Amino acid sequence: MSKPSVAVHKFSSCDGCQLSLINLGESLLVLSQLVEIKHFAEAGPLDEEAKVDIALVEGSVSTTEDETRLKKIRDNCTYLMTIGACATSGGLQALRNMANTDEWIADIYANPSVILSLDNTTPIKDHVKVDLELWGCPVNKKQILGAIRALLFGVLPEEENDKVCIECKRQQTVCVMVTKNEPCMGPVTRTGCGALCPSVGRDCYGCYGPAENVNTDALANRLLGFGLLKDEVARRFLFINSAAAAFHKQGMSMKEAD
Repeated sequence: MSKPSVAVHKFSSCDGCQLSLINLGESLLVLSQLVEIKHFAEAGPLDEEAKVDIALVEGSVSTTEDETRLKKIRDNCTYLMTIGACATSGGLQALRNMANTDEWIADIYANPSVILSLDNTTPIKDHVKVDLELWGCPVNKKQILGAIRALLFGVLPEEENDKVCIECKRQQTVCVMVTKNEPCMGPVTRTGCGALCPSVGRDCYGCYGPAENVNTDALANRLLGFGLLKDEVARRFLFINSAAAAFHKQGMSMKEAD
């Protein structure tokens, strides 16, 4: 019997999530024995139009060419999994959605007419059906391997929607908001990182996007209580996952109130 097949595709991104795959080291070698990697430009195999069981997509949609290529990828796979903040919520590129695209392109490029960017940068789910989203900037080894393993058995992995605060309690990590007055995004950010930043004494900056049932108003008021200006609070929400609905709504309300 032939092995299940996998392809890794890149759109507008920094390649960090693909590097997370490469950095699996020995685990990547084990994975290559379980599946056939048909396309992964950063690691070597090239066959972008290969039909595969699982397509991993990194990056956001920023051009009309991206839209066309993405639809072909969706047609050529059974499961489509987005990996990382760019693919799931637009990532850092989505910050330009809050600016005038024509103006900033004209400010940067000598010949703006050759730039074919769309007016907005958007996540993959805005264009095609997505079977599973892995949040994070970047995603980590546990997420990727667990998700692929589950899909190989024909089931969708359970998504982690708990907040970083819950993960801190599980690990008995001391709360940096309580003990150090750090403006931490942990109360509204989903776990998956293992509460990495609080575990080394620094505040969470929300790279895994919003958890479910978040109270962003309460956190915004608490951050103001630490002495942050409204614009500074807005920046906390409008950072890596600025296009994620819960963060975008809170961030924009703080900017408008500033």
